Amino acid sequence: MRVNNMEENCNFTLIIPSLNPDEKLPATVKAAIEAGMDDIILVDDGSCGEYRHYFTELEDAYPQVTLLVHESNLGKGAALKTAFSFFLENRKKREGVVTADGDGQHRMEDILACAREMTCGERAVVLGCRDFAREDVPSRSRFGNRATSAVFRVFFGMRLSDTQTGLRAIPREYVKTLMEADGTRYEYETNMLLLMGQRHIPYREVKIETLYYDENSASHFRPVRDSLRVYALILKYAANSLASAGVDLLAFYLLGKFVFTDGGRTAVLFSTAVARILSSVVNFMGNKRLVFQSRSSIRKTFGRYLCLAIPVMTVSGLMVHGLSALGGEGVGQFGRTLLKIPVDTVLFLISFRVQKNWVFGEAAVPGGKVHEE
Repeated sequence: MRVNNMEENCNFTLIIPSLNPDEKLPATVKAAIEAGMDDIILVDDGSCGEYRHYFTELEDAYPQVTLLVHESNLGKGAALKTAFSFFLENRKKREGVVTADGDGQHRMEDILACAREMTCGERAVVLGCRDFAREDVPSRSRFGNRATSAVFRVFFGMRLSDTQTGLRAIPREYVKTLMEADGTRYEYETNMLLLMGQRHIPYREVKIETLYYDENSASHFRPVRDSLRVYALILKYAANSLASAGVDLLAFYLLGKFVFTDGGRTAVLFSTAVARILSSVVNFMGNKRLVFQSRSSIRKTFGRYLCLAIPVMTVSGLMVHGLSALGGEGVGQFGRTLLKIPVDTVLFLISFRVQKNWVFGEAAVPGGKVHEE
């Protein structure tokens, strides 16, 4: 990568990652400089040869511009991490960074508003949030954000009105921590939000106006592939939960059918207990290694897991017995198994939140690698 050094005299650094840009990139950089921004890091994320002149011309024309170059396309997440690393090493006196897109979507007024909010009052990550109720918002952007916002609210307890915004102001003290989130493409920005929740990094939102050109056709976001990357953590948790739920339901049915056959409270509780023990082992190992990818020891996290699993198991058994009792003697084991599905669905959501925040807690890195202590 190529860089040029400059005197530091601004309180934040503007970071713009870009791939195969058009004339909107130089227009964005020029507008930023005219707005008073004097430290801009551009990241050329492996653009094709015919597009590289945009970067070199900006680097030559403006001393405010520092250019970092990936020789091949590594992804937006990798580009942001490259810029973050350079910032921490070479911009010691800056208060933080503001990330923005180079396609003209972000107004300079909004970039400055996020920067001011970052430096005023409580130190927090500031998210520039779009208004998705506007008619000019592309339908794919509106649907994708609403779905992701709902998932964040239900699964992670984070109220975010815009989970996909590229306009983010990050104080210096949080930059290194957020670099720990895994991912090299669009999923990194989602993992960054998840890590903020896990590490209890404060955040605020600032309403912004976003400009869309040709239904946002210049975006390099690939709806299917990149959506799968974005939802990777949630999909892995759901898949592991379904697998352990299958073990739980099958064991519960077989135990009630062939072992604890009288259908009374004790029989239901014993069937629930044995089935939950088997499924809990499957669920714990899957969540530790594949989902939350915790770095803590198995002994520590499994102890916490049991403190959660036992009450959940007890509540599940009591609720299933209570609901089946309301149905009278005609409710057989198959009926009790069906009643168990909605009961465990509710407990599934509660359990996820507790596991994220306490069982695996700060030792978990969204999408990160597993390291046993």
